Amino acid sequence: MSPDTSPSPDTSPDTAPVPAPPGPPTSVSGWGRTAPTAARLLRPRTYEEAADAVRACGARGTIARGLGRAYGDAAQNAGGAVLDMTGLDRIRTLDVEAGVVVCDAGVSLHRLMEVLLPLGWFVPVTPGTRYVTVGGAIGADIHGKNHHVSGSFTRHVRALELLLADGTVRTVTADSELFEATAGGMGLTGVILRATLQLHPVQTSLMAVDTERAVDLDDLMTRLEAGDHRYRYSVAWIDLLARGAAMGRSVLTRGEHAPLDMLPPRAARTPLAFRPRRLPAAPSFLPEGLLGRSSVAAFNEYWYRRAPRHRTGELQPIPAFFHPLDGVPHWNRVYGRGGFVQYQFVVGYGQEDALRAIVRRISRHGCPSFLAVLKRFGEADPGWLSFPLPGWTLALDIPANLPGLGALLDELDEDVAGAGGRVYLAKDARLRPELVARMYPLLPQFRALRAELDPRGVFTSDLSRRLGL
Repeated sequence: MSPDTSPSPDTSPDTAPVPAPPGPPTSVSGWGRTAPTAARLLRPRTYEEAADAVRACGARGTIARGLGRAYGDAAQNAGGAVLDMTGLDRIRTLDVEAGVVVCDAGVSLHRLMEVLLPLGWFVPVTPGTRYVTVGGAIGADIHGKNHHVSGSFTRHVRALELLLADGTVRTVTADSELFEATAGGMGLTGVILRATLQLHPVQTSLMAVDTERAVDLDDLMTRLEAGDHRYRYSVAWIDLLARGAAMGRSVLTRGEHAPLDMLPPRAARTPLAFRPRRLPAAPSFLPEGLLGRSSVAAFNEYWYRRAPRHRTGELQPIPAFFHPLDGVPHWNRVYGRGGFVQYQFVVGYGQEDALRAIVRRISRHGCPSFLAVLKRFGEADPGWLSFPLPGWTLALDIPANLPGLGALLDELDEDVAGAGGRVYLAKDARLRPELVARMYPLLPQFRALRAELDPRGVFTSDLSRRLGL
């Protein structure tokens, strides 16, 4: 099928802001639930409604929001408007032969998998959850376990339709500055309405997975450097409470999409079946401190010991390999009412001593993180504010009520910036603004383009105000 060529919505610009429509504010927060703020939540169902909402957003501006999986305050806008884009969720066209899909920004990766996997196609990049929208995937320029091979999500976006601050819609292609500003631009250049994506072909919905244990951080890095080129997907769970000779002990998991001839007879009857399992939702309230150092240390010990020393060719369903936590609705509640901080940084190759020092600092502080992963990034992506650069990236969840957490993260920020690294904005809720320009050297170009396209600051968020983006 050919791409949808239906006309864009009314593109007549407004020259003055329209007063915001009345409406009660709604509490909006990130997935970490650490800094909720109140905003008017609007849910457009057509491109025209989205344009009208932008024109009428009021003095506090607006920001697009998908399924709310940004951990911090990137999709919040205190006192203003927030556009819930999940009402724009149509798959417009699909070229089954070429593996090219055109879809609305509110379509989730979960929905794409439901539709595409039975046809032999998979999303080119997926993070640790499939409950993110295509618009959010572009705005945060998400990455996955295959960055060392495939890069980030926007590397596979051919074009997108972008609603600008004046209410006009522009087709943005991958070879333009506006695309580079929008890729990882956290929704601050405009509202993504739809996108054209190149997909990845697969023969089955199963993964062929190799697992091995690494006794410490140096052993892990050696294994990753020596073997990652043989795998499309690679990630390591790391025990950040281990100290001494065991510091950084890990379970390394790598895999490929399983070929058809690898499947046993029963699975070969429905090789492209996609049946994610759902477990009971996490309770709405759990006691503070449930995930303390002792309980997390016990879990980490169990998790490390139960992993095989070396196992090859295990068949796993796609949800189990990529999105194990998606099977537990509202899993973010396990941290209690105080919520949690997800901290993710990257330091370049050649900065292994800095990585060791950071892991040592985290270990000495006793951060009770049972969701800590280390990966390797490949080539940098084109987005001006895209997070990945060639190097080592570590992500960890930390209960927000951990004593001394603020001071620890400030120290880690300085370590990361001093090593030429950066913190992931899509997961941030507390970075100091003076460090952003050190971490993202193309920030001046981003600010200049924003000022040109959006002089009234229509597109704004709690994140952008906090960091001066």
